[in-house]
Amino acid sequence: MALKVEEKNDLHFILKSLLAGGIAGMCSKTTVAPLDRIKILLQAQSSHYKHHGVLGGLTAIVQKESLLALYKGNGAQMVRIFPYAATQFTSFEIYKKYLTGVHIPLVQHGDKFIAGAGAGVTAVTLTYPLDTIRARLAFQITGEHRYTGIAHAAATMFRSEGGIRALYRGFVPTMMGMVPYAGFSFYCFESLKFFCMKYLPNTLCRKCDRNTGGLVLTVWGKLLCGGLAGAVAQSVSYPLDVTRRRMQLACMDPHTAKFGSVLALHESLSIFFKIT
Repeated sequence: MALKVEEKNDLHFILKSLLAGGIAGMCSKTTVAPLDRIKILLQAQSSHYKHHGVLGGLTAIVQKESLLALYKGNGAQMVRIFPYAATQFTSFEIYKKYLTGVHIPLVQHGDKFIAGAGAGVTAVTLTYPLDTIRARLAFQITGEHRYTGIAHAAATMFRSEGGIRALYRGFVPTMMGMVPYAGFSFYCFESLKFFCMKYLPNTLCRKCDRNTGGLVLTVWGKLLCGGLAGAVAQSVSYPLDVTRRRMQLACMDPHTAKFGSVLALHESLSIFFKIT
């Protein structure tokens, strides 16, 4: 009987984590969708916007295309982000739970980093084709569309660019960057949360009776810890993020098509760092 109750609680926890993680991911990505689109355009050096900065690029998108163009590709992002965020948050809690019982010094001190890295790798592997499609749709300029939607982009890439490998183009640098990104993201968040609860319990925390009288972060506390953790993680892995985007979008321009293969990873990184 006790085993059945524990299994039921585990299932409830997993479903709750899936729903909460998915909704949180959709809300956060929709909020920053305009910034995400200009980031993609600048990373892959779009001929229309590569001479603009962030604010200038956002203004140019509205002037050349439309206000709604700021959200181009966000539909594919929403299709992707729910399973991505849900899988990431759920697998992180599962990995963290099982790593707690591992009596290895390295694992005990870095359990949150290892759990975060594992969660990121799991989520990316399952949803990567949608990330590639989303990048292609966001890179398109109004009047120069190659793809009409998610299904058309997937079918066109599969048919004309080498099958399933086309949907996983840029997967190698993504995996290389995901380990430090997801690892530092979760590790920093958990560390900052602990810091707030220990040193700022009356400022960024509140008591929660449903949590056996323990402390939980306030909304502002979560925003602060999450924002700082994301900034650290993104800064560490950003060069590989640029490489991933250039490989994903290489076939959109004949002049950059050679950077679409895994063999071009080193060359792409060299160009980014200005190595001769």
